[in-house]
Amino acid sequence: MTTAEDRIDALELAFGSLDDPDNPLGAAALLAADAAGAVLPEAEQVLDAFGLNAEFVPADVGGRLERMDLLGRLLRPVFRRDASLGFGYGLNCFFAATPVWTAGDDAQRRLAARLLLSGRRLAVARHEVAHGNDFVRDEFTARAVPDGLVIDGSKSAIANASRATGLVVFARTDGAARGRSHTVLLLDREELPAGTVESLARRTTTGMRSAEFGGLRITDCLVPHSAVLGDIGDGYELSLRSSLLIRGLIPSIVLAGADTALRTVARFANRGRADGRSSLDVRHVRDVLTGGFLDLLIIDCLALVATRALHLLPRQMSAYAAAAAYLAPKLVAESLNEMSSVLGEETFAEDGAYAMFQKQRRDLPVTALGHAGSAGRQVSILPQLPYFARHAWFADPEPPPDLFRPDRPLPPLDLSQPALLGDGDPLAATLVACTDLLEAAGTRDETGLGGPALRFLTRVLTGELAELKKAFEKVAEGDREALSSPQSFGLADRYTLVLAAAACLGVWREQRSAPHGHADEFLAAPAWVTVVLYRLVARLGLPLPDRPVEPERLVLAEVVARLHDRRSYDLYASPLA
Repeated sequence: MTTAEDRIDALELAFGSLDDPDNPLGAAALLAADAAGAVLPEAEQVLDAFGLNAEFVPADVGGRLERMDLLGRLLRPVFRRDASLGFGYGLNCFFAATPVWTAGDDAQRRLAARLLLSGRRLAVARHEVAHGNDFVRDEFTARAVPDGLVIDGSKSAIANASRATGLVVFARTDGAARGRSHTVLLLDREELPAGTVESLARRTTTGMRSAEFGGLRITDCLVPHSAVLGDIGDGYELSLRSSLLIRGLIPSIVLAGADTALRTVARFANRGRADGRSSLDVRHVRDVLTGGFLDLLIIDCLALVATRALHLLPRQMSAYAAAAAYLAPKLVAESLNEMSSVLGEETFAEDGAYAMFQKQRRDLPVTALGHAGSAGRQVSILPQLPYFARHAWFADPEPPPDLFRPDRPLPPLDLSQPALLGDGDPLAATLVACTDLLEAAGTRDETGLGGPALRFLTRVLTGELAELKKAFEKVAEGDREALSSPQSFGLADRYTLVLAAAACLGVWREQRSAPHGHADEFLAAPAWVTVVLYRLVARLGLPLPDRPVEPERLVLAEVVARLHDRRSYDLYASPLA
């Protein structure tokens, strides 16, 4: 397993076919474990053998983490099968470790790496404001004493609470100035004084039922100053900086579960019937399958941009990561609702050929919102928009083409570089540039450039960006009252749809211009991006051209082809076991 691509394929093959009833790691076994609220031991053994935790550890401390876009893809074979397994086994460890990778000193980074690389787990206990954790409003406190800090308190909803050796604890620090009320500590549970840490009862959840959400109580626990990540009072900033890494992964894990849901519905719609007809004869069914696939392509374009921007555009990427994490769960939730109308009563099946749909639908809210709610993601976007309106939109240069090219190498990930507030919006410039490209082409090369429908749609979206510019130019930078209004939240939602369109156009254009042998035939053709933009413009309630019937037919054909060929419903059309 010398490359990430090899590792992705190897992990998929190690799990075997999800549809094979004789596979001990197949859907039947995973559904039975989910019903019992237990992790499938054989599945964890696959991840042990694969060494999944090494994917969460930076290469400079002995792990395999070098590119965030590839980490997102590596998670997909796991989350296509079971979000509880993906989150509980490893991804939560990455969430816990991000403050260490972001602010830890050499000794702290080595400790976290040693724990993960030896197969042990890290858990994080965040304060509820940054984490959106409303199970309870309990927390830990830390008070300074001559020999270090004394930790007290409890938290009753921590993923992997009883299974974790390493603990990353956000603790309230008494007497701190506003905005510096919390401090982050890295603890090795095996090194803490005996009797100071107690595991509390496990809490049940409606989604991700196999994942452990338990509690911890820490009593009068003295830890040295060397346990502090960063400085005293850095907790809030560290939470925000960690979110820059975490948010870019949310689309991949949401997309993976939706991939399985779409495949389940496509198989149902494509099944043979006694009368010789097919559900695909019904226009509504065709529209649902096409729309579900398009939503996954939209999400994956955003995932690609958000993760690669960490490397290529660290000073501008914060809005893209937040937009991706905000929009992906929203699109998938609505898409799954549409799919349920095709499945009918099979939507509620808890076993059998179509039961994975119900599981993925139930897991989605926990998968998508476990780190922060959608409103929190909008709140991180909104303060940037007045600045973009005045200084960036229709003025910024385009991002580098490699932002849209997953086959291209990336510079090393430097976690000191990502900024909480962006100083520009180059992705929006891609929308403007693609509009200019299509307008200049006119009626030439209709096949290669999508024809008048694509030109019309890009013009409409560029007009929407101009309207957003006018709206946010009226808002003074730092005007919290204006930015917290329902109107501003609505405009932020529209901005994320414009960004999604720009990301899709960038991916299409770069595939179209890629050297021979490096482009994907489906992605290089204009059909998918035309229908994607039609879907986004319809969602915005803006004027539409005539419905692109032939491009829709080609997209539906791709849905069916990938079902039969066992390929993933994302940008990569990866082979499935």
